[in-house]
Amino acid sequence: MIKYVDQLDLAGKRVFMRVDFNVPLDDAGKITDDTRIRAALPTIQAALGKKAKLILGSHLGRPKGVDPKFTLEPAAQRLAELLKKDVTLADDCIGDGVKKRVSDMKDGDVLMLENLRFHKEEEANDPEFARELAANCDVYINDAFGTAHRAHASTAGMVKFVNTKGAGLLMKKEIEYLGQLLESPKRPFVAVLGGAKVSDKIKVLENLTTKVDAFLIGGAMAYTFLKAMGVDVGKSRVEADKLEVANRILKTAAERKVEVYLPRDHVVAKEPKADAERKTIDTQPIPADWMGLDIGPRTIELYRQTIRNAKSVLWNGPMGFFELEPFAAGTRAVAQAMADNKDAITVVGGGDSAAAVEQMGFASKMKHVSTGGGASLEFIEGIKLPGIAALEQ
Repeated sequence: MIKYVDQLDLAGKRVFMRVDFNVPLDDAGKITDDTRIRAALPTIQAALGKKAKLILGSHLGRPKGVDPKFTLEPAAQRLAELLKKDVTLADDCIGDGVKKRVSDMKDGDVLMLENLRFHKEEEANDPEFARELAANCDVYINDAFGTAHRAHASTAGMVKFVNTKGAGLLMKKEIEYLGQLLESPKRPFVAVLGGAKVSDKIKVLENLTTKVDAFLIGGAMAYTFLKAMGVDVGKSRVEADKLEVANRILKTAAERKVEVYLPRDHVVAKEPKADAERKTIDTQPIPADWMGLDIGPRTIELYRQTIRNAKSVLWNGPMGFFELEPFAAGTRAVAQAMADNKDAITVVGGGDSAAAVEQMGFASKMKHVSTGGGASLEFIEGIKLPGIAALEQ
């Protein structure tokens, strides 16, 4: 049983909140997408509304030791703008300076710790480092679903040294939406899976084969499945060492009466470039020197109708090389079909799919867009995430 921020007494307490402010920065150190900061606002505001002394911890990037390029200063500034109140940035996340800043805090103050990964002990889940982080708080709240699949000091290790623990509202939403799809989905339940590799999604496919009514498969991973079925796919990307796995998944799906839809036509080019010569191949096989870079119009129509008839839709992975406009139609059509299906539980499982719906303007029309790429994949695989397990009472 997990307690959430709205169920905890936080008045006057020092509250350590693990957030995911691992935001993209340009060369000048400016934030190019503040989605993760905005996603944490409801939990931050809930804690401040309860008069907490709020200490925020996050990582940014993959620094090797202290590196000014990975300072959380831009995140602190952006959060201050969004909250319309001061956010103080500590110059470290542990040590006497941090202790002093915490002891000086008043109810409703916000202190952001400097990048947790400036200490290698964070990723090593070092118990002494975890104990030091915990020494500055009375309550621990995790709202960083995107890092919940990592057993790091700030996501798992420090929790046992804090008496009161719970999750934030973003974490609650993730657990509820993803959990409902896995445990009691409304039917028909359709999983749309794409992206580059079958290898990234093997466990997801295997777990979902026991849950869904149909798979819609696109992206480069579709060509490994087609190749496994004996279709000539030209120069399309294929994981030759995963053909057996693809066959096994197709066989299991057939045994369980799960429909598996694969592309019936393809947008192809000789190379993945926006200005490359391209054409639509209406039937299999794909000619030898061409590669599939998006699903074709017949496949788009089939996938669109299947999504529109669904009551639950989980999407992870684009349908084509959507970063290039000539190959974005399939991904856009899936997003549009999900947005149009107002009656369905529509969940986008983080990563490139989340980036695509954000970029294409469909994010607000989904029931839930996950903030965790790897975390949402592992959750869907049925793995117990360390950051969630640590919060269970």
